[in-house]
Amino acid sequence: MKKIIVVLVIAISITSCFKDEDDENNNLSLQFKNEFAGESIDLETGTYVNSSDEILNISTLNYIISNIVLIDASGEEYIYPVEESYFLVRENDEASQKIVLNNLPFDNIKSIRFGVGVDQSNYPLNGVNNFVPTAEENNMLWSWSAGYIFFKMEGVFNSENSQDEPFLYHIGSHGETLDNYKEVTLSYENARAVSTVNIKFDVAKVFAGENEMSLEEKADIQVDPVYAPKVISNVQQAFSVATE
Repeated sequence: MKKIIVVLVIAISITSCFKDEDDENNNLSLQFKNEFAGESIDLETGTYVNSSDEILNISTLNYIISNIVLIDASGEEYIYPVEESYFLVRENDEASQKIVLNNLPFDNIKSIRFGVGVDQSNYPLNGVNNFVPTAEENNMLWSWSAGYIFFKMEGVFNSENSQDEPFLYHIGSHGETLDNYKEVTLSYENARAVSTVNIKFDVAKVFAGENEMSLEEKADIQVDPVYAPKVISNVQQAFSVATE
């Protein structure tokens, strides 16, 4: 009986060791939350007022997150494997709003950096073939030659002079001449061990970030060398980290 008890204790100890090793892999979840000036996004049914006093309904809200880098308190950077570092966040798919990073070397996170879209080194479709089906299925590609749509928002709006007018923002890069890839860096005041980083994306700032955007002035922005960079600059500023 004593031998059996000893064997059980050893088995439990070994199991515990493996569990600890798994815990040390430091899987981290990035939980994205879309909102409009603090209000939750309700596709089709929600109404929101932007900085130009335009009332809008949003039907589609998608964006590509890529090239994730974690930075610890000492400034050491861990670049998440690039071939696994392309994700599509969709408002109509709750599961897509949670990105899980596996087997990280540390958990004392000070900052996180990520791209919005696809950088020139992998553009239009180089090296990220595993992401192509996801982009295709969700209409985030213009074509095989033109490449990805980094940020897509569609809906209808009302203003003083327009009623139920459609709008769409389809923002991406077009060759090397119109590079709309952006990087976002989010930091904590103090480095901390976390299992989840809550990241807010405020759609209101898409209209009122660095640039003031009016749908009545320009409601269809796609391959546009003037307006597309303004939209994506606002998108870059619309992300923030929630520490609670």
